[in-house]
Parts: sequence; structure tokens; C-alpha cells
Amino acid sequence: MFGYIYVNEQELKLREYTAYRSFYCGLCRNLHLRYGRTAQMMLNYDMTFLALLLTGLYEPETSSEMRRCVPHPMQRHRMMSNGAIDYAADMCVLLAWQKLRDDWVDEKNHAKRAAAAALRPAYERAARMYPRQARAIEENIRGLRRAERRGVHEIDAVAGFTGHFLAEVFVWKEDMWAQDLRTMGFYLGKFIYLMDALEDVKKDAKHGSYNLFAGSGPVWGTAREQEIRTILTDMMAQAARAFERLPVLEYAEIIRNILYSGVWCRYAALRQQAEKLAQKAGPSEAQERKSEKAKPPGRGGRGNRKL
Repeated sequence: MFGYIYVNEQELKLREYTAYRSFYCGLCRNLHLRYGRTAQMMLNYDMTFLALLLTGLYEPETSSEMRRCVPHPMQRHRMMSNGAIDYAADMCVLLAWQKLRDDWVDEKNHAKRAAAAALRPAYERAARMYPRQARAIEENIRGLRRAERRGVHEIDAVAGFTGHFLAEVFVWKEDMWAQDLRTMGFYLGKFIYLMDALEDVKKDAKHGSYNLFAGSGPVWGTAREQEIRTILTDMMAQAARAFERLPVLEYAEIIRNILYSGVWCRYAALRQQAEKLAQKAGPSEAQERKSEKAKPPGRGGRGNRKL
């Protein structure tokens, strides 16, 4: 589900990209040192973004060092270390364990079950330190699982579960900035869920798995895609507005790169992939896409949804 909150590398200056990578590498090393190799494998870009955001906001005492690592043994990389990165590592463990357990329940994937068992001590340790966040993740993932099993296809209702638990994850401290951080987490969480559903729609349809966008015909190149794009844009606009209210100076340009550009890189890649498949499609599928574009929005359209 995670991995969509990433930078647009082409739009970053070299020093900005180097700083971003130092947070990514620092979080990777932190996961290994605090929780072991299994936790290290759960590293994701979304929690790197959180570490960067909280560092820019709270300006904790930060250190860095040049080190080699297993994936890159021939070259030293700068690795950052501070309290915000520690917190991001804890949240990474909470999210990863709940996701692995959810995958085991839904898919009976024994590899996921084994990984969840290996990560459980780390999860219990992080949950003791952050019970509010752990409870929010568990309750909302349980609610999301129930909604998916019932076949709910209301965007706000389904995507809102991810939004609610990521809102709590974004709040490191209950202070004057907590509300704006919650707002950022909420809308980014909804964005992540919808992006994940978009990416998996064909695969889920093939396997008969739940998908928010399944059963409504083609998505890419149709009026439905335009509706979804509008919803995604509104979500990112809300997240960006909340960020701009925060007094972040350091790393602000990297964060803006992610919020205004980076999050759309995967969307653009998915659309390009769909266009290539459409070019190979026969005339019947092309005609179906054309007719989908021509359909007027129904009663369940954008105007009836509350974001």
C-alpha cells in the first residue's frame, strides 16, 4: 500500500537529492540497528518523507556520518540520525506488522505470516512507546478489511480508513502543529489508498479480489479517470495547504517537490503504461473506451462526494 510519497528526482538540485537520500539511508540504518534485518526490509519512501517533514518542523539535534551498507558496499553514503528518524522507524514497524498480518488474514500468504511473526517483538516494543498510533492503525485496518469484505465502493468511506490512521502517524507530539500534521496525514493516506487501488485494478479484477474501482469498466482514458484525477488533486491540495501553514524552512523545497510533483510521478507512469496497452488493444476495446468518455456523470459522481 505504501511507497507513493516520493521525490521527482529530475526536478531536484543535486544537494537536495543528496540530502533526501541521507534521510532514506539513515532510516534504513536506524531500522536495522533498532529492530533488526526484518524491520529493515520494511523501509519505505512514505516514512522517509515523514522523517524529513518532522525534522524540518521540529529541528531536532541531528548528526550524520558516511558509511557503507550491504546494498551498496563499494561506496560510502551519508546517513542522518535524529529523534524524528527514530520516530519514523517506529511508525514503519507499526505499519509494516499490521500490513503483514492483514495480508496473512486475507491471502493466507505463509511468507507474510512468517515475516509478521519475525517482526512481532519489534511491533510490540514500538506499540508500547506509541499506543495512540498503534491503536489507530489497528482499528482502521480492521475497519478497512470489513468495508472491503462488504464490497463498499464509496471513495470517502473506504479511503478514509487509511487517512485516519496515517493522520495519527503524522502526529509525533500533541502540540500547536498537531492539527496541520493530522490534516496532511489524512489526505496523504487517502491519496495513497486510491493510488494503490489504481495500480492494482487489473490485477485484482483478474484474481477476483476487492478493488475500489473494480466493476465500473475501464478507468484509464475515460471520464472515470478524469473524476479520479480531480479527487486526487483535491486531496493533495488539502495536504499542501496544511504543509504551507507549518513553519518549515529547512528541507522545505524537497518537501514541496514531493507534494507538488513527486507524488504524481507514479500516476504518470501508470497512465503511460495504460496508453501503451490501449495502443495494442483491438478496435472493440478502443470503442468501449470512447463510449465511456462520452457517458455523462451519474448520481454517484464527483458532486455527491465529500472529501
